[in-house]
Amino acid sequence: MSDSQGQSTAEALEVWIDQDLCTGDGICVQYAPEVFELDIDGLAYVKDSDDELRQSPGATVRVPLPLLTDVADSAKECPGECIHVRRVSDQVEVYGPAAD
Repeated sequence: MSDSQGQSTAEALEVWIDQDLCTGDGICVQYAPEVFELDIDGLAYVKDSDDELRQSPGATVRVPLPLLTDVADSAKECPGECIHVRRVSDQVEVYGPAAD
């Protein structure tokens, strides 16, 4: 299956979660279980395609293009306002509490 848009035409985005603000509601996991997961501590973390949780503070993973809408909706609906989606190229937040 080929991607007709190609990575060069699509802006690369990454996502991270501020666990200090996470309320553990799990809304993000409902929207995008491929990207978010609740850990044993009850907080949400991002995970990459290898299914490993990124537990370091500020750890990011790339947003898979097919999941962009789900990840953006997660950031918009998160009650803790702790999900940040930003462009890789200039680190500008495009979805989340610091987005315009």
